[in-house]
Amino acid sequence: MQTHDLLIEIGTEELPPKQLQTLIQAFATNIQSELNNKALAHGQIKCFATPRRLALLIENVVAEQESRTVEKRGPTLKAAYDAQGNATIACLGFANACGVTLDELEVRKTDQGSWLFFTSSYVGQSTSALLPEILVSALSRLPIPKPMRWGSHAAAFIRPIHWVVLMLDDKLVRANIFEQKTVKHTYGHRFHHPEAINIPHAQSYETLLKKEGYVIPDYHERRQIIDQQVQEIAKKHKGKATVDASLLDEVTNLVEWPVALLGKFDPSFLELPPEVIATSLKTHQKSFSVADDRGQTLPYFITISNIESKDPQRVISGNERVIRARLSDAKFFYEADLKHTLTQDLERTKNVIFQKQLGSLFEKAKRISMLSHYLAEQLNISSAQGKEIAEAGLLSKADLMTNMVAEFPELQGTIGYYYAKNDGLSDDIATAIKTHYQPRFAGDALPHTTAGALVSVADKIDTLTGLFGVNQPPTGEKDPFGLRRAAIGVLRTLVEKKLPVDLFALLHASVEQYGNILDNPQTEQQTFAFMMERLRAWYADKGVASEIISAVLAKSPTQPLDLHERIQAVQHFQRLPEAKALAAANKRVSRILKDQKQIGEKPLNINLSESPAEHQLITLVKEKTKEIEPLYQTGKYTEMLTSLATLQTPVDHFFDQVMVMTDDRVLRQHRLSILYQLQQLFLRVADISLLAS
Repeated sequence: MQTHDLLIEIGTEELPPKQLQTLIQAFATNIQSELNNKALAHGQIKCFATPRRLALLIENVVAEQESRTVEKRGPTLKAAYDAQGNATIACLGFANACGVTLDELEVRKTDQGSWLFFTSSYVGQSTSALLPEILVSALSRLPIPKPMRWGSHAAAFIRPIHWVVLMLDDKLVRANIFEQKTVKHTYGHRFHHPEAINIPHAQSYETLLKKEGYVIPDYHERRQIIDQQVQEIAKKHKGKATVDASLLDEVTNLVEWPVALLGKFDPSFLELPPEVIATSLKTHQKSFSVADDRGQTLPYFITISNIESKDPQRVISGNERVIRARLSDAKFFYEADLKHTLTQDLERTKNVIFQKQLGSLFEKAKRISMLSHYLAEQLNISSAQGKEIAEAGLLSKADLMTNMVAEFPELQGTIGYYYAKNDGLSDDIATAIKTHYQPRFAGDALPHTTAGALVSVADKIDTLTGLFGVNQPPTGEKDPFGLRRAAIGVLRTLVEKKLPVDLFALLHASVEQYGNILDNPQTEQQTFAFMMERLRAWYADKGVASEIISAVLAKSPTQPLDLHERIQAVQHFQRLPEAKALAAANKRVSRILKDQKQIGEKPLNINLSESPAEHQLITLVKEKTKEIEPLYQTGKYTEMLTSLATLQTPVDHFFDQVMVMTDDRVLRQHRLSILYQLQQLFLRVADISLLAS
């Protein structure tokens, strides 16, 4: 079948940079969905996105739909007509659903009797005829929170639309999209090439824009160019650019023809913490900071211009003026903050509400402090270090009252580190204040010190129990307090930092800190259940089979680190050649024992064995019980299951040679006890019967 390359371009006013990638990805997904719904086969889809355009090049789109025949079966003939030959409701409903009269239905005999059928033939439409509808539908379903109207147009979009390109190969597809007639030309850079650029063929679109229009339409290519330019210009000045990924993404979405320029600022500003300089450059001028080989900030910045200026120094000077003013503001805020201590800032948190039912930020800080100290005691940390951890927890929110955080909220914690050091506090306290917000997002680093980890856990647990305690858990997609993120942060920290903390006991301690404030009597149970579900999802994302997670959770472990070690042990066990047979045997044992009562840990008597297989299993169960006890006490679950894997052959022989549910009551009870004790050996780690056999 004949195919064409399809080009779609929506030319607009400058699009919001932080939404650009979301828009183009949704646009591509919507177009693909519409083409599939219309049975229009196609090849690769290439996306283009710049501040002034969203464009797609779809290769090898079929020229038209295939003609097809659709057959529908209705009710049986007997159900379609009554004894008098009148059409029943079922018959009329079928005809109505097909959009035809009764005369157009046919009766056909099948192996199951006579049925009503309707057969219709559809002639495939041309792709060019279907494209306008496809495009309008795809655009209308873009994730635009606040669409805007412009001029006297009734159409609404994220920004005013100035032109729409819709082409199949070299042919224009005529349509009216959002009150814009489709055209065969695009527009280049707003200043370098504002004139129209004729597009002779869909495939020439990208090359034309780059060669004539001073536009690099491919986002990934533009991003790579910016990264390369920034690093090269920093290297020329014996430095290395600090390339923040989010800033690089934003700048890429702000320019069509990137040109990196190096500017300077007064070296006196280097007295500021490097994070303050980098944040000021990023926030106010979308510029990158530069550091030397030792990581010390240099008095340079790199900005990305969207124009190849004839006088680049003029562009640089303009940026330098703005940056000088912004760094002067930052320096003023920093010096003003240093005039008072974090302890004084802490007093001011008494006037800030954390949550109306949960009290002030000061009260939260006290709870974090006490919970941090509780964790230190649980982990047998020295009294002196425990006091420091408690102090770090108390001061963890004090920097929220500073001028610097008011100006740059993203510096919370970080600026607290510098103020703590200025106050003469220990590096452990300062670092804990700096890192306790970590992990801030999926994949973020954890606090690298024990103090930071404990304050981080205490902060997040306090928020979780508090919000569940006043009946404000996450609902659906809404999670205004970031409780899902907080839960994963706690679990990751306890597991990856290898902190043997009982989560349920920790939640109980947190609830006690609130006194009588919390309304929900099920706070601990609901918070724990919520966190276990997040843990299940976290492991699923890491590729752990759901049956392994279920097998371990069946034991209701309350210590995340212990749970993690059990999961690792079961994963190892499942790779053993004996695993499938033992999982099947455990399933069989579970079914046999399900309705049996009062079996328990009765002594096993070899004299009651009637076969070598029964005698051998009794001996091995006794031996394994002694062997794995010290392994269990030290949490060596992998070694436990590896040892128990050797029971596979004896268990198989037992079931082959022994009738468990014998009529002899004494033998039956004894054999049930053998199976019960065998089951308990595996249940020390997980419910192996839940694994696929």
